[in-house]
Amino acid sequence: MGPLTAAPALRDPPRLRGFTLIEILVVLLILALAGGLAAVTLAPDERGTTLREARRFAGALEHAAARAQAYGETLGVSASAGSLRFWRREPADERWHPLDDDVLTPRMLPVPLSAAAFAYAGQRVAADAVVPLHASGRNEPFAFVLASPSWRVVVAADPLSRVTLDGPVAITP
Repeated sequence: MGPLTAAPALRDPPRLRGFTLIEILVVLLILALAGGLAAVTLAPDERGTTLREARRFAGALEHAAARAQAYGETLGVSASAGSLRFWRREPADERWHPLDDDVLTPRMLPVPLSAAAFAYAGQRVAADAVVPLHASGRNEPFAFVLASPSWRVVVAADPLSRVTLDGPVAITP
């Protein structure tokens, strides 16, 4: 016989390496947290959208009032369902003509917001009324309402065209 050879060592059969239950649970937890964060981030925030649009509208109103004074012209503002529009009254024909410049361009509000004129000189007005901004800078107090199905903000101006926001206020059914 030949030299003594060692018998091959007994080996454990190769194991298929898979995922443990703990690893699967950790991955599921991470996916759930990422999904929840994405849902919160991407979900429409009606309250925030309503307030943001009301602030944007308030800034445009203040700009329009300052422009009316600076250029000695009568401007106006109106709301129609989901849009806001600024106007200029031409002295020649006493009619309102739409403005279309940088800040005072017509603005479509994001869905589901709507806007309407609410009051002028202490009286209720038609929702689509044109509210004037006089060249003298002395205007009647007025208010507009911006609303979503759940939230409402009142954008109001005093006789000196100082604009304030009231809200957002939750709308209860």
